[in-house]
Amino acid sequence: MSNYDAEPETDSKSSKASSAQPPETPEQAKRRKKFEADKARRQALNKRIRENPGEALKSEFSASFLALLDQGKLSVAVSTYQAGQVVLLRADNGKLNTHFCSFNRPMGIALKENRLVVGTNNEVYEFRNTPAVAPKVEPLNRHDACFIPRSIHYTGNIDIHELDFAGDELWIVNTRFSCLCTLDLDHSFVPRWRPPWISGYAVEDRCHLNGLCVVDNKPRYVTALGQADTAGGWRKNKNAGGILYDLQREKLLVEGLSMPHSPRWYRNKVWFLESGYGALSWFDPNTGQTERLAQMPGFTRGLDFIDRYALVGLSQVRETNVFEGIPITEDGSERRSGVWIIDLETGESVGLLRFSDAVEEIFAVKILPGITFPILLETGHPLIGSSYVLPDEALKDVQMPKPAAADGDQSSSSSQADAANAVP
Repeated sequence: MSNYDAEPETDSKSSKASSAQPPETPEQAKRRKKFEADKARRQALNKRIRENPGEALKSEFSASFLALLDQGKLSVAVSTYQAGQVVLLRADNGKLNTHFCSFNRPMGIALKENRLVVGTNNEVYEFRNTPAVAPKVEPLNRHDACFIPRSIHYTGNIDIHELDFAGDELWIVNTRFSCLCTLDLDHSFVPRWRPPWISGYAVEDRCHLNGLCVVDNKPRYVTALGQADTAGGWRKNKNAGGILYDLQREKLLVEGLSMPHSPRWYRNKVWFLESGYGALSWFDPNTGQTERLAQMPGFTRGLDFIDRYALVGLSQVRETNVFEGIPITEDGSERRSGVWIIDLETGESVGLLRFSDAVEEIFAVKILPGITFPILLETGHPLIGSSYVLPDEALKDVQMPKPAAADGDQSSSSSQADAANAVP
């Protein structure tokens, strides 16, 4: 096993080089001031979220959005890295309930049976649904799923984007190292595939690999913002350098895209979001045809499907270096943040959830089918310390403590409660 220490982003040589550059032009000064003002505004928003999350994280929704949750017997998990939250969208007796869980820059969300995974700034959190604990969460007897943290894997800052299960194995888009990777206990991550134009592993985000689609339990399609092999090289043509790529066939399927994200296989097509246009698009592998089905008032990122509907995440995005110059920031129209419902048969928007101005950017949108009112326990939740998941063969031998005497000590009562939470 070997260690890889990333070089610092600046050193004495780069500092000298930057100090020797010519003075900035009036246009450059204007842009710098705009970016600085935007940074200050974001810091103020995040302060509001920390100090008064209930007020800052408000949302509004259409009746059709609530009906989809209610009638579809599902809930939705959404990640917003800018606000540092995973949001559970749940129908609650004719109202929409939003439950917020704090993470450090949450990005991709993956779901397989009772496993739910969240990729963050430096870690991968894995949760397991433990239904026997769900009734014990306040409000009592209300939740139908309880995701308890089972493990945290420290990857280092690899700029995790999407992740998904291929069979039982978790695959991760490692954007900083321009590769797909998996995890094991001996390493930060294990590189498994890199695009053919990437010559080696470096902490340079060369092509901004971001999206992953698994088909038949194998990683199949990816999206990237360019085909560069230099540090940050994708930025030079971010407006129209994006691609959709088939990694099993090692074949470029679509090029010339504006910041594509979120490839998905559904109804015999590869769907993806052309985020620079706020668009939902598809590619037909049988005909080679590509078409934009719908455009929305935001930077599209995060995609899932239920029946004839697509749930699409929208972000406001600001005119920072990353988003400057793309079509959606150039047309001057108002941009929204939330989740839109698109009818796949008509391309029309038929429902929405819109967040307040404190939530500006969405990354993942994940449907939780068959789960209507889930809870995600954060690592400090008291139930984690008193809930035990045991193998079936061990559970049958669990001995319940005898009832405490009338004047019994507190530890006896606590042990009794702990044993009651032992579940298979």
